Amino acid sequence: MDTNQNRWQVSPIAFLPPWFVDTVNRYCQSSQGTYAAQLLWQRGIQSSEELQGFLDANNYQPLSPFEFGYEMKLAIKRLEGAIKNQEKVTIWGDFDADGITASSVLWEGLGQFFIPDIQLNYYIPNRSTESHGLNIPGIQKLATEGTKLIVTCDTGSTNLEEINYANSLGVDVIVTDHHTLPEERPNVISIINPRYFSDDHPLFSLSGVAVAYKLVEALYLTFPEIPKSPLENLLDLVAIGLIADLVELKGDCRYLAQQGLKKLQQQLTNTTRPGVAHLLKLCKRSGDRPTDISFGIGPRINAISRIQGDAHFAVELLTSKDDKHCQKLAFNTELANTRRKSLQQEIQKNVEKKLKTLDLSTTQVIVLEDPQWQSGVLGLVAGQIAQKYGRPTILLTTAETEKMSDNDVKLARGSARSVHNIDLYKLVASQQDLLHRFGGHPFAAGLSIPVENLSLFKESINRELRKEIVSINTLNSTVSVDLVVTVSQLGQSLFRELKLLEPYGMGNPVPKLLIQNCWFESLGNRNIKDAKNNKVKYIKTKFNIYDRSVNEGFPGIWWEHYQEELPQGEENLCDAIVELDYNTYGKGSYEVRLIEVRESLTTENNRSMVKNNINLIDHRNKDETNQLDSETEVLNSCPVSWDELHKIYQKSVNNQQKLALNYSYDEQFNPSRTVKELIGIAKYIDRTAKVITKEQLKERLLLSDRSFGLALDFLRKVGFLINEDQQTIEIKKVTDQFQDYLSSQKNLLDVLKEENFKRKYFTQIPLETLQKLLVYENIN
Repeated sequence: MDTNQNRWQVSPIAFLPPWFVDTVNRYCQSSQGTYAAQLLWQRGIQSSEELQGFLDANNYQPLSPFEFGYEMKLAIKRLEGAIKNQEKVTIWGDFDADGITASSVLWEGLGQFFIPDIQLNYYIPNRSTESHGLNIPGIQKLATEGTKLIVTCDTGSTNLEEINYANSLGVDVIVTDHHTLPEERPNVISIINPRYFSDDHPLFSLSGVAVAYKLVEALYLTFPEIPKSPLENLLDLVAIGLIADLVELKGDCRYLAQQGLKKLQQQLTNTTRPGVAHLLKLCKRSGDRPTDISFGIGPRINAISRIQGDAHFAVELLTSKDDKHCQKLAFNTELANTRRKSLQQEIQKNVEKKLKTLDLSTTQVIVLEDPQWQSGVLGLVAGQIAQKYGRPTILLTTAETEKMSDNDVKLARGSARSVHNIDLYKLVASQQDLLHRFGGHPFAAGLSIPVENLSLFKESINRELRKEIVSINTLNSTVSVDLVVTVSQLGQSLFRELKLLEPYGMGNPVPKLLIQNCWFESLGNRNIKDAKNNKVKYIKTKFNIYDRSVNEGFPGIWWEHYQEELPQGEENLCDAIVELDYNTYGKGSYEVRLIEVRESLTTENNRSMVKNNINLIDHRNKDETNQLDSETEVLNSCPVSWDELHKIYQKSVNNQQKLALNYSYDEQFNPSRTVKELIGIAKYIDRTAKVITKEQLKERLLLSDRSFGLALDFLRKVGFLINEDQQTIEIKKVTDQFQDYLSSQKNLLDVLKEENFKRKYFTQIPLETLQKLLVYENIN
């Protein structure tokens, strides 16, 4: 088993309102919906309106494309001029799945208003020889060919030099993008980028293809008499790009993905896109669910440019009506994806070999380069390494280099991926003086750098991150467990419940299931085969997983691992984190994907860990005074956080004492009344010149350390002078209230409400569940 273990964190079980569970239950065919309800609540879907819109796209009201305001109006006005003057328009796309689908949406959408191949064409940079975004040679070529307007998709926001160059040639630019914004608005006709919205806006998380769709939607609304093809015919392409990209599927983003998946599912029975239909059939043949875009059609589209560099035929694959031609393109795409898997695994092994020569204890950012690496898969490998080693990772190659325009400087090109919510774009941007080009967003970036600057870049970027977080080693990599289940619960019923959460994406990941005290049988590993039935070096191990709840094992697969890495037999008990999936190969079957595995807490080698499991005594919500022996630790005040409860639990573990939960929950608690009482106490202390201890005030008003600090801040805002030492406080009325006291009061009330909710939770959670979660928290 892998010794480089992440920390496992089990999500606490929440008590849900009956109406919430009832609503989810209506969408479940063969179960109560309790698991799906737990997951939805854990992921912040807690109001009736949010829940209805999340589960059923028909209950969600999408925003108008003109929510983008003046920028959208400027774009439509310029396109109107291009239509009237029959100008040549070029779509400037990108080579990943989001960029390819965005290019395809504009190709078909703008193709309703411009004559394709005559007034309209598209340009997609070569992944191997060009960078993301606009470039001067490409613009020069388009200007020579008569292009008067460039419409970018999934790119362009920070290409200021290139935009100015286009303008100098008489070429206007409309940017549609979702990547990081420049400090100043670029010199373009229009820039349509959802990052101009606040991060809680329904359009904020739109990906490149969704922004492109909004531009086409605005054209359809402005000139409804021109287009012949319905706008919704583009939604399947939107769903593919959205789900394949690094965006949070919420608001309009989730709505478009849901509606698009419905269209996508129709392609196998009512084919309007032969290329997409052939891709879906190839997905099914290899066991990937057609609607599981992150494992199926998404990586296949990405593989085109990752392996071949040139991704122009990808747009053709998605939009052509020629069935035979599309079948050939889809077959080539499948071969490219299989090659991608092999190449990715090969480079990952090579990277890990290089890592053995690094001192990771002093390495904040992993930066490696190799002339043999193929640039197309470096982003994928960087993501794997970042997750495994818990550090931002930048991988570079000098295998396929470009030359700077003015001199012959050799460049290294590659990709970067983030971890621990570190803002990667900001981190890489801090070194921009050493770079040739870079672009991206907080989670991923592409960059090129003169080879002669590499050594200094490594030192500088590590120093920069060290200034921010002192040491990356203080940040633990955590795998969040959504549900604890048994093997007997795996199968169709649970799968259908979890499917309610689809489509998955950032902020709504595939649910992680923890199976405790399990074991593995019928192990076997082999390399996969490509579409030509040739073996490819990409290993997978198949197994059956058991626990005490079943007599017959449940099938599973562990990608990129050998059977020797997995202990076999009932005597080797394990705890495993898995994802439940449906394998479409042949007749189809449910299976689990193994994510992580470790020895069970109850195995002989881990007997010491059992000491973490002390007895909890439940005296919560009882009226009578409970008599407890001196060997028992007593918790009389209700905790308001897991950290608070865990500290007390750890103390009992260290002393090997029982822990009695001797607190209750006040159902009549009123935050506003607490604030009034706080002011009354402050006036009394001022009038009598008495001193009160901090603990007395906390106990009297049920304040935590957090709410206590906000309470003192509020008193200062309403005119009291607070003098405090380590144990006591003095309060004097010295002035009138400040103008912003209402903001301080709101903060205090919000926290009091939140803490009251948590007290209710810690008094109602079943003792068995509480014990299990505390044990797991204590050993990780």
